[in-house]
Amino acid sequence: MSLRDWLKNGWLIEHATSRQEIADLLGVANRDLADCKIARLSPDWKLNIAYNAALQSATAALAAAGYQPSREAHHYRVIQSLAFTLKLEPALIAQLDMFRKKRNIGDYERAGMVSAHEANEMAALAQRLRREVEEWLIAHHSKLMEK
Repeated sequence: MSLRDWLKNGWLIEHATSRQEIADLLGVANRDLADCKIARLSPDWKLNIAYNAALQSATAALAAAGYQPSREAHHYRVIQSLAFTLKLEPALIAQLDMFRKKRNIGDYERAGMVSAHEANEMAALAQRLRREVEEWLIAHHSKLMEK
């Protein structure tokens, strides 16, 4: 399976990105990484903000590869695409997907589902992903990085 296969399945749409789009996505990730450090945030909200930082970083990688997700299962596809863009190990992708599910419960169904430990773990994971996406972009799509 490849991103081209995903395109054929209708899970992705071809997308021509730009330096500005990549900078904007990484800028949102940077903002959220800073905001999730605010001490008074609940663990639910901290996880949500850190998760969004990770999602925007992963979206930047997918855009640099020439795609964007279709509307169906948007977050799931962005996370799973990291296997093809950054070649992330399955365990890390599974961890991100677990946080995606936990975030959905906290956002839409029930408050208080996230522990401080989980929120901190998601924040550390988002920070790592942001760094790895930037390194990948420099190595594989340097023309998209601001000079």
